[in-house]
Amino acid sequence: MVSQTKSAMGQFITSMRSLFVEEQDVEKRWQRLAPLLRILLSDPVIKAQSKKWPKCAQAERAENLLFYEDPDFGFVINGLVKAPNTRTSIHDHAHNWTLYGVLDGSENIERYKRLDDGSRPDYAEVQNTDHIRVGPGDIDLVRPWQIHAEESGDERTVAIIVRAEKAGGFLQGRYDPVNKKYWQGYGPRQIPYRLD
Repeated sequence: MVSQTKSAMGQFITSMRSLFVEEQDVEKRWQRLAPLLRILLSDPVIKAQSKKWPKCAQAERAENLLFYEDPDFGFVINGLVKAPNTRTSIHDHAHNWTLYGVLDGSENIERYKRLDDGSRPDYAEVQNTDHIRVGPGDIDLVRPWQIHAEESGDERTVAIIVRAEKAGGFLQGRYDPVNKKYWQGYGPRQIPYRLD
């Protein structure tokens, strides 16, 4: 059982590294990564092992499990376990490309559009533009500075997240549409976690 899990993750990492070499167009690269993540999400051993992954805090500073950081290309593979009915703040990931793949449970994803020009500090007008329900096997491509929020469903939700670089070391945008406030905060704390 252990070797299958490492094999599935190992194959995913090998495929990602090959794609980073092969595809130089960043937009196309991240679109082509989605099917690779879908294969990993379908691995029954990864799904079974995710039942033991610890819940990640979703306070002002969220947490992600850190499975892998690539020494050459810098991309990371994170895990995220959310309690039922947990909502993130409305935020962006700054310059970081992100693939968010649901392994277990379900989430509602909201997308927002910024209406103001960003010239006033601490101020932002954002409008909800989309509401998407996602479940196991679904993948959301979050482009740089794309404003969004997620809320888990009535059950524990587990995701595997692939990022262009490790979050937590740079500021990301935060938005309050009711009070039209904008501020920045650091992304999720990275909690090293070894897959058995």
